[in-house]
Amino acid sequence: MKISASIYSDKSRTLTETIADLVEHQVDLLHVDCNDDLRVFEDIATIREICDLPVDLHIITEDPEKYYALLEKHPVEYVTFQYEDLKKPLRIPDTVTGKKGLAVITPTPVSVFDEFSDFDFILIMATIPGQSGGQFDTFNFSKIREFRKRYPSKSIHVDGGVNGEVSFILRNMGVTSAVSGSYLFNASSVGNALMNLTKREIESQFKVKDFMVPLSEAPVIRVDNLSLKNVLSEIENGKLGFVLVLDQNDHFKGLISNADVRKGLLRNIDSIPEMPVNELINANPTVLNENATVLDMLRLIKQSSFPITYLPVLNNQENATGIVTFVNLIKGEL
Repeated sequence: MKISASIYSDKSRTLTETIADLVEHQVDLLHVDCNDDLRVFEDIATIREICDLPVDLHIITEDPEKYYALLEKHPVEYVTFQYEDLKKPLRIPDTVTGKKGLAVITPTPVSVFDEFSDFDFILIMATIPGQSGGQFDTFNFSKIREFRKRYPSKSIHVDGGVNGEVSFILRNMGVTSAVSGSYLFNASSVGNALMNLTKREIESQFKVKDFMVPLSEAPVIRVDNLSLKNVLSEIENGKLGFVLVLDQNDHFKGLISNADVRKGLLRNIDSIPEMPVNELINANPTVLNENATVLDMLRLIKQSSFPITYLPVLNNQENATGIVTFVNLIKGEL
């Protein structure tokens, strides 16, 4: 996942000093917030004189048309327009280069992206736009999952409340880029903050239930509906390589993975129609409690003697409440 440094969050230094520090620490992108102020293009011109880092421009305006000529004169690698402020149609001419994005605040559904299907990415504002130092709203974890499901070929960017722990969760969810401002510049050094945003082991405040895939979105089959055809269908439709096996009260009975099906077929290769499907169930997989922290999850994975790509999540009554899957992790690193 790329880190996009919000340059105006550094209140103590000049723009030149800030950019030089970010270049030295090899930040990925320079995030420029434009609250309907055309003068930001003077700063973009300055940035181009100092370095060649990609510019990540976020424009909040009622009238996007007045920015098109400036974007042609000062092209940027990423340009995003805030959806809620638009009063005129957003029809960006082909002469404006760079990847195009749509920014939405937390209450706005990701379905508004349907109107902008030719855009490259969404920017999910996880705090109030323009408010530095806000706390990440966990509702946005579900928005990220929904957007990934609706638009699998589009990228996801996130802005607001991104600290070391949130960054870890976002990477796991396949987010492409995260904007960091106050967290980056309020640390003892930019380098130390960047290390926290990209390291694999972090202190934890969020619980697994805050960001897991809930049971309503997970591949599930009930014990009284077990058949080889139903198992294969649920694994195929779930697109995660496994299905949770539950009773009618959501009590966890185990899971059946692609590997479990393959082993069962090999054991019963001469009598597949008579194969007892309940023998495919792995009744003792590695599981995680919904109240576990991110740090607890990491420790569990490290202690495992085999690679873990998904974890069923249970409550204290041993009922399934969701899953944690790592299939999107590689997407966030591209």
